[in-house]
Amino acid sequence: MLDQLAYMLGGMAAEALIFHDVTSGAGNDIEKATSLARAMVTQYGMSDRLGAIKLGDSNSEPFLGRDMGHQRNYSEKVAAVIDEETKALLSNAHQEAYDILEQNRDVLDSLVLELLDQETLDKAEIARVFEPLRLRPGRPAWTGSDARTPSAIPPVEIPQEIRDRAAAGAAIDSSEGGVILTPPGPDGDSHGDLGGPAGPGTTPPAPPTTI
Repeated sequence: MLDQLAYMLGGMAAEALIFHDVTSGAGNDIEKATSLARAMVTQYGMSDRLGAIKLGDSNSEPFLGRDMGHQRNYSEKVAAVIDEETKALLSNAHQEAYDILEQNRDVLDSLVLELLDQETLDKAEIARVFEPLRLRPGRPAWTGSDARTPSAIPPVEIPQEIRDRAAAGAAIDSSEGGVILTPPGPDGDSHGDLGGPAGPGTTPPAPPTTI
């Protein structure tokens, strides 16, 4: 997500670096970056100061196509910390984007010239332009606390026979259809290819009701 933030603010950083000014075109990028940074702090637990906690309630009803907005369930003091953490994420991402562009200014200029000459570039042509790109060191592992050290043991290696069985099962499910049962009420709710008495894809009759 930190990479995404730097990517979102790359256009604004490029304008400041090359043209020494920022246009209104950066507004949408800033809006998206701010939303992501605030979500990282209030929803995804990516703040060392606040920890793994969800802050704020949403009255959204996506199935009805409505979103009533965000409600605060925290104090003014916590709100100030959220603003500070969000600002710090955005400031660091903006500076990182600027430093990357400054370090690779020759690559950026080469890309501009290629686009002016050809208008569109395919994957191979972009890879050729990016060959001299100077990469930054990888980010250190993030665990949210200095007391939590990342494990040196790699993720479990999945045997090939398990991969093959999973792939075969997914192919069968996609070809035959499936049933998803969601029980919002006593009788439940069914979706998918039920294969009712009138043929596949039909809904079975409702159970009799006693008056």
